[in-house]
Amino acid sequence: MHGAKRYRLGVDVGGTHTDLVLLDTSDGSLAVEKVSTTPANPAVGVLRGVAAFAGRGVDLDAIEFFSHGTTITTNALLEMRGAKVGLLITQGYNAVQEVQSQARDGNPFDYFYDKPQPIAPQSLTRQIPGRIDYTGAELAPLDEDAVRSAAAELRAAGVISIAVCYMFSYMNRTHEQRTRALIHEVFPDAVVSLSSEVLPRIREWPRMSATLLNAYLAPVLTAYIADLDGGLDRGGVPTQQRFLMQSNGGVMPFKAAMLGHKTVHSLLSGPAAGAQASAHLGRDERLRGLVTLDMGGTSADIAFIEGATPLEVTEGTVARRQLDIPALDLTSISAGGGSIVWIDRAGFLNVGPQSAAADPGPICYGRGGIQPTVTDADVVCGFLNPGYFLGGSQRLDVHAARAALETQVATPMRMTLAQAAAGVRRIVDMRMADEVRVFAARRGVDLTDFILLPFGGAGAVHAAAVAEELGMRRIIVPLRPGAFSALGLLCTDVLHDYIRSELRPLVQLDPAHADAVFREIEAEASAELREEGLDPAQAIFERELDLRYAGQGYELRVPLAGLWHGALDQPAIGKARERFDEQHAKIHGHAAAEKAVELVSYRVRARVEVPKYVAQAFPDRERAPPAAAAIKGERQVFFAADKATATAILDRDRLGVRTTFAGPAIVEQFDATTVVPPGWTASVDRFRSLVLERK
Repeated sequence: MHGAKRYRLGVDVGGTHTDLVLLDTSDGSLAVEKVSTTPANPAVGVLRGVAAFAGRGVDLDAIEFFSHGTTITTNALLEMRGAKVGLLITQGYNAVQEVQSQARDGNPFDYFYDKPQPIAPQSLTRQIPGRIDYTGAELAPLDEDAVRSAAAELRAAGVISIAVCYMFSYMNRTHEQRTRALIHEVFPDAVVSLSSEVLPRIREWPRMSATLLNAYLAPVLTAYIADLDGGLDRGGVPTQQRFLMQSNGGVMPFKAAMLGHKTVHSLLSGPAAGAQASAHLGRDERLRGLVTLDMGGTSADIAFIEGATPLEVTEGTVARRQLDIPALDLTSISAGGGSIVWIDRAGFLNVGPQSAAADPGPICYGRGGIQPTVTDADVVCGFLNPGYFLGGSQRLDVHAARAALETQVATPMRMTLAQAAAGVRRIVDMRMADEVRVFAARRGVDLTDFILLPFGGAGAVHAAAVAEELGMRRIIVPLRPGAFSALGLLCTDVLHDYIRSELRPLVQLDPAHADAVFREIEAEASAELREEGLDPAQAIFERELDLRYAGQGYELRVPLAGLWHGALDQPAIGKARERFDEQHAKIHGHAAAEKAVELVSYRVRARVEVPKYVAQAFPDRERAPPAAAAIKGERQVFFAADKATATAILDRDRLGVRTTFAGPAIVEQFDATTVVPPGWTASVDRFRSLVLERK
């Protein structure tokens, strides 16, 4: 029926391609589109992909849900393309941004360590008289004339975004809220970020850093979302259920993104979607431990999924900037298909961190690229089919790739062309394996018990080599690996995280007081959900306490689920203490049950469930279709630099459930290529995932 709401659309903007997955809720089928990313304005690429679905006969009016993952804020931070920011701080504390903390990238004893450039330099920082103490009491009133004067000066200096970070504002936000009103009196168009809204928790530098990042990136994100929002209206997608992926694995409505104070929660938007899809896949009892390898055009993102739950952190850095917000535990390295190959002054071969990205892209794309990339090496080795890239919609120029690798790499290094291409692959595979190994060691993960889950356009091309390096014996390639992150956008709920700090000994915590604080935070969350067009009655509130042993410099999140009913009571507080001891022992290897414990912060996660994609099991067959029925040809492939191997090429769409075959083989599909090297076997499971196992 025309106009009936039946589609759900997930869109993931990557460095090279924008992936779109359309779920038809009437039969559970998926349709995929892949278009080139438009770096100058990613919304253009998104709308092109939507138009492509319309060209295939999809009724855009029938799309009921639109979910979006983007790297626009991450890229703006990496390239330092944010807004000009001013900072208002409590008088006498202008050194916080300069001193920051003792944390350093890499070596903590590096005497030549250079901090990143401050987002708001001292010339754009203003000290405001007025003071709140650690209990939330007002020691000195806010100097309103000083705020007006500072706002006028910053406006004259060309500032468009202002961060406000006053001492102890997490205990009493009235000074910050009044400051925003005063700024808007003088400077109505200013984007204002308050630390009491962005991150109301203890520790001055992390709170200031998050607020500065929010101020720096809010104008970028709000302008982009407003542009995309208008484009969807004009493009014939009327649904107002439009959501943006967050770092915590949940989504927020476009309305929340356009308000601006949650911008920092979008910094890992893109990578989080893939981890969320993996977690959804991990609900299958057979897949309890997954290592994800999301290899796209510019980077490779890695996460661990244990028991269908991605690991999560509350403290971290993005582009060397401190950001202490809840986020999925991900690590990224500059190892993608577009990573540029180059020779350093010592004559050694290097890959990345620079990327050819979407524009101009690898040389083989024929868009003006002049520096060879990983994708060019993959083509030269024979892993990618020049005539069947993106299902044949984009032809690759293998001759240009060969010529560039020959002249820029092979000849200077006195190698054969095959050795140069194989060397590029070896470097990028080793870099990804090393990153997984270090990531696993830090989190106490035994990789031999885990399954590698590759996705992204290049993940399944390199997965087997990475697995061999790590000693992993099993790989699962999902049905649509090239668009798997976009699928993850249809596998999550609306999530908002809230925190409020309040230092006190746990034995002195009145359960009634704690319950009142939680209810106050939940009321604030309900008001925000209502403002975003969501029904607070549908929200589930998950409570946690941040606890630490007295005198410790860090705390642990302790969930209160299952410890209370109706209202918090003293037994629930006692059980929370026991749960903290257990967690401390699990994470750090020891506990101190005899030591006093301190409350540091209250946390609330508001969850509004939305309908999610459910993987459809395909009918099992008594007899598996022969793999020979899926073979569409053969070509010479360099699995090793010294010789080419005749390799069967299979069409993945023609592989049936329970079909098995042995490597060497290459499996091609519209959105990705899977490499099955010699010594590996492959089979198709009931979800039509491709399961690779090492003999």
